[in-house]
Amino acid sequence: MQVDFFSDPTIIRDSRKYFDTMRAQGPIVREPFHDTLMVTGYDEVLEILVNKDGIYSNACSILGPLPGLPFEPEGSDITEQLDAVRDSMPWADHLVCFDGKKHAEHRMLLGSLLTYKRLKQNEEYLHELSEMLIDRFIDKGACDLVPEFAHATTVYAISDLMGIPMEDRALLLEQIGAPPSQVQGDAPLKVGPDPLVAMKPLFDKYLRERQENPRGDLMTELVQAKFKDGSSPDFDTLSNLARFLFGAGQDTTSRLIAMAVLVLCERPDLQERLRAEPERIPDFIEETLRYDGPVKVAYRLATVDTRVGEVDIPAGTILTVCYSAASNDPAKFADPQNFDIDRPGLRDHMGFSKGPHGCLGAPLGRMESRIALEHLLRRLRNIRISEAHHGPAGARRYNFEPTYTFRSLADLHIEFDRP
Repeated sequence: MQVDFFSDPTIIRDSRKYFDTMRAQGPIVREPFHDTLMVTGYDEVLEILVNKDGIYSNACSILGPLPGLPFEPEGSDITEQLDAVRDSMPWADHLVCFDGKKHAEHRMLLGSLLTYKRLKQNEEYLHELSEMLIDRFIDKGACDLVPEFAHATTVYAISDLMGIPMEDRALLLEQIGAPPSQVQGDAPLKVGPDPLVAMKPLFDKYLRERQENPRGDLMTELVQAKFKDGSSPDFDTLSNLARFLFGAGQDTTSRLIAMAVLVLCERPDLQERLRAEPERIPDFIEETLRYDGPVKVAYRLATVDTRVGEVDIPAGTILTVCYSAASNDPAKFADPQNFDIDRPGLRDHMGFSKGPHGCLGAPLGRMESRIALEHLLRRLRNIRISEAHHGPAGARRYNFEPTYTFRSLADLHIEFDRP
């Protein structure tokens, strides 16, 4: 019996089984419920992601086949049809859905702010932040790691980097709302071109303040930034970029930290190894991204008739590009079900995507995760899953956010000893 990837809660809990089943049928298989192609083979996923010929659009990259295209594709090239309606499609105002020259220009502008120098300036704060958060729960010998550490780390980190006032952070998180692509509850037909519009008044205020009184934060650099041709972005573009950076900057890395700690709890041997060899923590993070990364899938729209591998893809087809499946493809990764920080090609995974739309914040995410794990491993011993909350070994019960795109632990109750 087939199950619907986009609505069945059992896949939320165990997406690996679904991806393995689909891949066994072929690297590209048509999904029967929403007429999207599930791309699960590593080579096929890579071919789509690195393509620079404009064949695959990001116009539907957040919600995929839901609610579907606002037009009926006709002919072998739907570029003009898409251009006529794309400004009204979900998330159309944000970088993640841009294509071609527009995407390259806006990505370059934002990328010019996330420099190595800027990240290094933030590193000392991240060390202090990890210590502060651990101090809050260490005497209890237990915590819910997701809100108390993983999410707190990334929210504080991106807020500090951008210069968002402490008193506004809780409100902004409330305004972001649940992650997009909610299973049975996303109300996708109501998602407009700017789902982050509730945050716009606050971010507009921040940016105008920076224009009048520059500071030493990233939002100041943003209002002073220029495109490659020397022109300045209009104000709404600045607001869109700032809001998207805040949303993306705290969400994905939080999921990564939580999943990494879950692995450590289930693998006490790795805990001890990483304490003895802290220089291997970056390798551990890469294997976490491969094994069970924070983004399960992304989406592309074929704008012209094309072909990937042995499969013809008509213009107007929405492809579900399965990052998790590709990162666990046995044709690429030997024994993918085994978590192995010594495997070759650790960075070949799709955890941060690849190609022109690869994750812009990957260096920041890697640094935040590394520092968070360094401090947890140094200050806590015998980190373990709370059986009272998640059940005994071999019969764990983990709760995931009900979203078909992301792999996001809703909570992770752990217990630990002090050194």
